[in-house]
Amino acid sequence: MIHGNQRIVKHKIGLLNLAEELSNVSRACKIMGLSRDTFYRYKAAVEDGGVEALIDKNRRKPNVKNRVDELTEEAVVAY
Repeated sequence: MIHGNQRIVKHKIGLLNLAEELSNVSRACKIMGLSRDTFYRYKAAVEDGGVEALIDKNRRKPNVKNRVDELTEEAVVAY
């Protein structure tokens, strides 16, 4: 079974490989249903950081203000 991130990376690499195989970025993007801008972002990521750079990273930071103190949370969970 392929992990979710591996499936996403496989799709992104597929776009890069298809463009290389066809020697036509526009046609590859049209076949895959993605924009050329997306292709060039993927290509730049691979050139800068390798295939690992294609893995989706969550850039959201947790909002600590929305958390309650641990004692209150434990009381609610226990209830």
